[in-house]
Amino acid sequence: MPAKNTSPHPVDLHVGTQLKSRRTILGMSQHKLAEIVDITFQQIQKYERGANRISASRLFQISRALDVPISYFFDNFGDNSFNKKILACSMSDNDQELYQGEDNPDGDDLINNRETLKLLKQYYSIKDPKIRNDIYTMVRNMASTLKDS
Repeated sequence: MPAKNTSPHPVDLHVGTQLKSRRTILGMSQHKLAEIVDITFQQIQKYERGANRISASRLFQISRALDVPISYFFDNFGDNSFNKKILACSMSDNDQELYQGEDNPDGDDLINNRETLKLLKQYYSIKDPKIRNDIYTMVRNMASTLKDS
């Protein structure tokens, strides 16, 4: 009998990372999310690390608490080199056939970067969508100008 693989599955790691990112962007503590979905904050920690899998019904509750569709937790799965490295080590041959991710050319997982999360949290703390759009337009224009120079 083959030895049981005790490392988290890449999907569980990705879902946990997405959970933590969204919770952080909203400025919600693990305690608060746990209270909303009626579990312990330690369970939230395990979900975020990928140590425990999230059942479909629990994922539904969490998606409602974080105001995202369930698909959010699977968005961009396999789109960075981190996932590719994990997949190469832990996926079965059949799972690898389904995997079709692309490396990020910069090698960075920008959405899970602490600076990105802090910026997004502040951006979404601005309640007026027009002001948020104006900020987005300004940043896009600045980036375009800097790229061209």
